Amino acid sequence: MYRIPKELDLSPVVGEETTQIRVGQSELNFTFGTAYFTVESPINLFRDGKLVAHWERGKWPDDAFYDIMNVPVKHCKVVNDRLIVFEFSNGIEMHLVDDSDQYESMQITFEGDHSIWII
Repeated sequence: MYRIPKELDLSPVVGEETTQIRVGQSELNFTFGTAYFTVESPINLFRDGKLVAHWERGKWPDDAFYDIMNVPVKHCKVVNDRLIVFEFSNGIEMHLVDDSDQYESMQITFEGDHSIWII
């Protein structure tokens, strides 16, 4: 809805791991170090350019989401105003997409920072 701002600094995520993926009725939640993500838009995982897992609202995440747990983030990049890509040290890429012009797609917060990035 609000698009991904260029000034969103995701560098604190690099080198961090997630130990849990929490499933809500309409969102997926995860933490990388001090960064907290609540995602309501579809999430895709890719390995070698091939789709290996998908999650969307109202569904249980595919088993391949286990493959990003306890794996350090190698790179995290805001590709454009609609796409954030995480690359993990095992070669998996996670794509977070702002796919709605009407509703929020995700919220990102950082521990110690009282602002919330609403996308």
